[in-house]
Amino acid sequence: MTRPLNRRTTLLAAAAAVASAAWPALAAKPKKLPVMQVWKDPNCGCCNDWVAILRREGFEVQTFDSGNTAVRQRLGMPMQFASCHTALIDGYVVEGHVNPAEIKRLLVERPKALGLAVPGMPIGSPGMDGPEYGSRRDPYDVLLVQKDGSSRVYQSYFRQASTTVRQGFERAQHNAIAPAATALPWAEAEVRRVDLAAGKISLKHGEIKNLDMPPMSMVFQVQDKALLQQVKVGDKIRFTADQINGAYTVLSLEPVR
Repeated sequence: MTRPLNRRTTLLAAAAAVASAAWPALAAKPKKLPVMQVWKDPNCGCCNDWVAILRREGFEVQTFDSGNTAVRQRLGMPMQFASCHTALIDGYVVEGHVNPAEIKRLLVERPKALGLAVPGMPIGSPGMDGPEYGSRRDPYDVLLVQKDGSSRVYQSYFRQASTTVRQGFERAQHNAIAPAATALPWAEAEVRRVDLAAGKISLKHGEIKNLDMPPMSMVFQVQDKALLQQVKVGDKIRFTADQINGAYTVLSLEPVR
């Protein structure tokens, strides 16, 4: 004859069942987030904002203000996924304004991949979502990049069913033409940093209409390093820029008298 369960036994059995059901969820949480290393330009405002968001989300972040072009190449992230900063965490490369939630998911799922990327600088992504952008939220994908250079969508944000998030980025690559043949609008800026060796300039700039880019601080490549010899930190300039082979590039500049 089976003896009836007393109240204590019943409670213990129920608690064990709840714990068993909850175990997969508990196991899905990394015990401690690994240290993330981030390579960026010190004057890139959106890079600094992204790092601040990661720290608020519990990441321990080491920053290196040496730029990210050489590191991106060394870590094997293809240029078509390029953005303004590159990170490394627990063996994975993280390129651009990737959402903290997807980085945490990556560390739990641990797919066989090179890492994650958000190409370009989509407005509304973490670090590109400050008050200067208002309520604007452009659709974009977080991509899982494989070691062979292929990719697939890992997570989509603000995306309509019929919208291809990377169309604008890819179109900019395919339509890159000689800048002399294109009439681009001038934008105004203050020079924050000049890196002649790397061919880069940091600008606090106004709206860049052809790039649909609002006022912000950002690091640009320059098409001709000789342009950098015309300016110094603190100068007011006007310039033209475009996206060439995935990189935001200054094509011409001149001091504002």
